[in-house]
Parts: sequence; structure tokens; C-alpha cells
Amino acid sequence: MITGDPKRAINKLSIPIIVSMFLIFANNIIDSVWVAGLGSDPLAALGYVTPLFMVLIGIGNGIGAGGNSLISRYIEAKNRKSANNAAIHNLILGVILSIVVSVILLTFLKPLLVIMGASSVLKYAMDYGIVIFAFSFALLLPPIFGGAFRAEGDIKRATMPLAIAAIINMIIDPIFIYTLNLGVAGAAWATIIAHLIAIASMLYWMFVKKDTYLKYTRESFKNDLKMYKDILVVGIPASLEQLIISALTIFINFMLTIVSGPVAVAAYNAGWRIINIGMLPAIGVGTASISVAGVAYGAHKYENLRVTARYAVKIALIASIIVCIILNIFANQIAFIFSYSESSAQLAPLITSFLQIMCLFILYVPFGASAGNVFQGVGKGTISFVLTAFREFILVLIFAYTLGFIFNMGEIGIYYGMLLGGGIGSLICYACIELYINRLIRNSKHES
Repeated sequence: MITGDPKRAINKLSIPIIVSMFLIFANNIIDSVWVAGLGSDPLAALGYVTPLFMVLIGIGNGIGAGGNSLISRYIEAKNRKSANNAAIHNLILGVILSIVVSVILLTFLKPLLVIMGASSVLKYAMDYGIVIFAFSFALLLPPIFGGAFRAEGDIKRATMPLAIAAIINMIIDPIFIYTLNLGVAGAAWATIIAHLIAIASMLYWMFVKKDTYLKYTRESFKNDLKMYKDILVVGIPASLEQLIISALTIFINFMLTIVSGPVAVAAYNAGWRIINIGMLPAIGVGTASISVAGVAYGAHKYENLRVTARYAVKIALIASIIVCIILNIFANQIAFIFSYSESSAQLAPLITSFLQIMCLFILYVPFGASAGNVFQGVGKGTISFVLTAFREFILVLIFAYTLGFIFNMGEIGIYYGMLLGGGIGSLICYACIELYINRLIRNSKHES
């Protein structure tokens, strides 16, 4: 499928990816919805932890993308032995990073939260964060394993465990939070337990049932430092992209804390979770283009590379327009799921206003996401990272600060600044991928 028509491949790959990514984000939203019943302070605490949580997910997705890109290229070259070896290297990297990330986040969790402005809700944030980051591997490994499954075209096994995790989390969340009276920590325990079950199912397929295309055997493994490097060349920039986005969220949280306090942070993070869901069609299509672009690039089919980039933007933009309209129309109803209790009712108008403004942000995502992922697919992860850093950490932050503070527009100015910076940055990203592909095509024609 991924070696044929790029349009057909993107259509087939993107839907399962969107579903799997929705299920990853669903766990975070489920936690937020149930925690909202405890009040605005616990919900704000989750908002302060969320950027660190997303760094964790970003590392998993980044290494998964790196493994996906490398394995896809070996499969296109019909080198199954190297594809197997690359998959094992991908797994080993995941385990090592799980340990390193847990140690770092647990060591610096409290000072980081204080710096982020979470002092007034520090106890709630620590209760949630300690559990989540002590079991980082439960959240980090599924997207890494899923990257290998997607590379071999087995989308069902990349998706099913995440679906199981989301359903289990949804069921046991209220039990741990309210029945067992664990509060915010209960939400974290529910998420971890659900993901442990997901990992167990993936490991069963890989090491017990052994019916995957890629083989995870001792005979298939030959230590190759170059493979680690090739995975990290794409994986580190992709992970750093999420780090940049999370750092931006930290700064936005800090600015909102200054202008309006923890209530604004709670409203922003509740609303932003919904915006993240709205971005999934564009992000899913972009992620699908990693495999398709990697195959096209490996086969030197640069026209297919152009088709991949343009078609990804086209269908992602259509989906994003539909999502934007839906969020705008039903903003009040969506806000209610985070403000149903008496202690969180004050959040309803704030979340509604946020959704009606920031749903426009979704319209820019197809351009930036598709461009960045095509760069990752051809092994140019560093370019993708630089463009993301420029968009998110420079343009968005500068415009948000300028409108929010210099023009004294407060939290609404911060939101409009995010829109303006994100829009300009995304269009620049897409212009860069068009120029890059055009250069490849010109050079190819010149050589022939």
C-alpha cells in the first residue's frame, strides 16, 4: 500500500493514525473531565503538568517517527533483515529513554512546577505528576512500538492497544478518583494502569505470538550504532518539536497566570485539549505522510513526494474547516463537560470564548504539520525542528506577548497572538517544503 499511489496510501493510513492519536489524547481529556468535578484548582494543576506530560508523549512519537522512517526505507529497499534489526534498535532506544526520562522528570518536577507558576496548586500537581512520571515507560513505549507496526503496514496493532487503554481509563477513572477517594492521583493511576495493559498486548504480539512482519528475535539483532543514529536523526528533532510546543505552553500558562490567575490557566488548558483533538485530522494525515514520503524519497520518486505534500495539505485542510465550524457552533456544550460541577462552573464562559477564538488555529495546522512530517519522512528532521521552533517558540510567543502585554489586551490578546504567529509560521513551513521538493525534482532531471 505505501509503495503505490501516494493519495491512496495517505487515505488508508491516516484514518487509523487519527484514531490512535485521538485515543492518546482521549486519556488526557478523560482525566481532565473527571478531575473537573473536583474544582478549578485541581483542573488547573493538570494544566500545569500537561506540558511535561506532552513532552513524554512527544518523545515517544518522535522516536516512533524515527523508527518508522528508517524501517519504511528498508522495507522499500526489500531489505527485510535490516528492517527487523532497525525495529529491535527502535525498541531498545524506547526502553533506555523511558528510564532516563523518568529519572529527569521526577528529579526536577517540583522546581519545574514552581517556575511554571503552579505554586498555588502545587500539591495537586505533584500528586498527579509523581505517578505519571514514575511510570513514564507506560506512556512512552506504545507510540514507539506503534511506529514500527505502522512502518510494516499493520495499523490495527498500532491502534487497538490505545483503544483498549482509553476505554479502560474511561471506566476506572471515576473509581480511582471518587470511589477510592484518591483525587487527582487517582486519575494518574487509572491512566498508567490502562497503558500497562496496552503495552502487555503489544509485547504479546511481538515476543509470544510472533506473527508480526518484523521479527524481534536474538538472531535478527546485530548492534549497529548507525541505526541508533538514523532513528535519532529523525526522532530527536521530532521529540524536540514537542518540547518546543510544551515550552510554549509553559510560557502561555505563565502569562495567563500573570494576567488572570489559575482560573485562566484551567480554562486555557481545558479548551486547548479540545483544540488538540480538533488538530488530529491534520496531524494524522501529516503522520501518514511520513511513511509515504519516506518510501517515495527512498525510491527517488520525487513527483510522488510532491503529490504526498500537496494532497496531505488538501484533505487535512478540508477536515480542519469542518472541525472548526463544529467547535464554533457547539462551544457552549463542549465547555460544559469541564464545568459541570458547582466548583468549576465559573470556567464555562471562559472556555466557550477560548474555543470560539482558537478554533481558527486548527485551520493553519495542515500546512505546518504536513510540511514538517514530509521533512521527517525524507530524513530531514532537523529542518522540521528548526521550522517548528521558529513558528511556535518565536512567532507565536512574540505575538502573544505583544498583544497580551504591550497592547494590554490581556488573555484575549494572548490568544489572538497565538493565532497570528501560528498562521504566519505554518505558511512559511509549507513554502519551505515546496521549495525543497522542487529542488529535488530539478536536480533529478539534471542528473538524468
